[in-house]
Amino acid sequence: MLFFLETTISGLMSGVMYALVALGFVLIYKASGVFNFAQGVMALFAGLTLAGLMERFGLPAWLAILATVAVMTVLAVAIERVVLRPLVGQPHIILFMATIGLAYVLEGAGDLIWGSDVKVLEIGLPQGASDLLLDKYGLYVEKLEAVAAVTAAVLVAALAFFFQKTKVGRALRAVADDHQAALSVGINLNTIWVIVWAVAGVVALVAGIMWGAKSGIQFSLSLIALKALPVLMLGGFESVAGAIVGGIIIGIGEKLAEVYVGPFVGGAIESWFAYVLALIFLLFRPQGLFGERIIERV
Repeated sequence: MLFFLETTISGLMSGVMYALVALGFVLIYKASGVFNFAQGVMALFAGLTLAGLMERFGLPAWLAILATVAVMTVLAVAIERVVLRPLVGQPHIILFMATIGLAYVLEGAGDLIWGSDVKVLEIGLPQGASDLLLDKYGLYVEKLEAVAAVTAAVLVAALAFFFQKTKVGRALRAVADDHQAALSVGINLNTIWVIVWAVAGVVALVAGIMWGAKSGIQFSLSLIALKALPVLMLGGFESVAGAIVGGIIIGIGEKLAEVYVGPFVGGAIESWFAYVLALIFLLFRPQGLFGERIIERV
C-alpha cells in the first residue's frame, strides 16, 4: 500500500509539472484560438536567460528572475510587432505555422546568446525528500515537486481570477471568440496580444525554473512541450483548470501504468501511455473534459 501511495504521489507531482507547461498553451489559445508551438521553447529560453544572467553577470536569484520577466515582456512586444500584427485576420493555420518558425528562432537565439552547454539552476529551491513525511509516514516525496504543486495551484487561482473577473480577461476571451467582432467593439487586439504573450512568458519562466531546478537547463527541455499535448487533449485547449486536471490524470496514469502494466508489455510504457490515453479519450469527448462544445448552425 505504501508503494502504491508513493507511486501515486510521484505521478501527481509529475502531472503538476506537465500542467505548468500546458498552462502556457492554454493562455495563448484562449486569446487567439491558435496552438502556440513555441511554448516549450519559451520555457527553455526563459530558463536559459535566468541561468545565464546568474552565471555570466553574477546576479542574485531574485534580481535575475525580475530581469528575466522583463526580457519575456520585451519578447512579447517583439512577437506582437513582428509576427502577429502583420497576420491579423489570417486563418489560424497561418498563425500556427508562424509559431513553428518562432520556436526555431528562439531556440537558435538561446543557443547564440547563452551557449548550448547544460546549466545548473540553483535559486534556493528545496531539494531531496521531505523529512517530515519520510520520518512520520515513511513516504518519499520530493520537496521540489511539492513546491511545484503549490506554485501551480497559486498560478491557476490567479489566472482563473484574471480571466473571469477582470476587464482585460474578458477582453481576452472576446478576442479568442472572434477577432473582427472584438475589434468592432473597440478592443485593442495588439495590446491584448502583448499582455497574453507576456503572461505566457512568465508562466513559461515558472515552468523553466521548476524543470531546470530538477534536471538542469538543457535544450531537451523544449521537448517537454510534447508531454503537454496529451494534457491539453484531456483537459481542453481553452481551460486553465483543465490543464491542471489533465496534467494530474496523465501524471498519475503513466506512473501507475509503468509500475503495474509495464512488466507485462516489456516496460517503457511511460513514454507512450499518455498519448494512447489521450487518443482514446478524444474518441469520446473531442473537446476535452473542460472544453466547450462548439455548435455551428448553417
